[in-house]
Amino acid sequence: MSAGDRLELLGRGQGLPLFPLEGGRMARVEGPEKVRQSIFIILDTEPGERVMLPEFGCGLRRFLMQPNNGATRAQIEREVRLALQRWEPRIQLEQVDVLPGADAALIQIDVQYLHVYSGRRDSLVYPFYLE
Repeated sequence: MSAGDRLELLGRGQGLPLFPLEGGRMARVEGPEKVRQSIFIILDTEPGERVMLPEFGCGLRRFLMQPNNGATRAQIEREVRLALQRWEPRIQLEQVDVLPGADAALIQIDVQYLHVYSGRRDSLVYPFYLE
């Protein structure tokens, strides 16, 4: 499989957030950045938000106002892992860590993954406020 074929499998589409570039065109992303945006969309979406796919999403908002302790972080880790395994077939999860942030209400969700089609390792940190 050529590099172009692998890039095609990773996808391409509208960049988010939507904003016009010079000349009025919309920003587009492809490859690993498209996968990264997809992960953020999964984590940002609550089940029930999408009319045509009501089970899509992670459901992190149900943890709002929960204590920032080990039990809450373990539940969040489980939900993130399940959502990404279900909704993002272009990655293989290597590790999900949910760590306390600098603020008492902040957690940092550290996602480490492998791009299935290229073998490239990648990671991202998703900040989430419990309050």
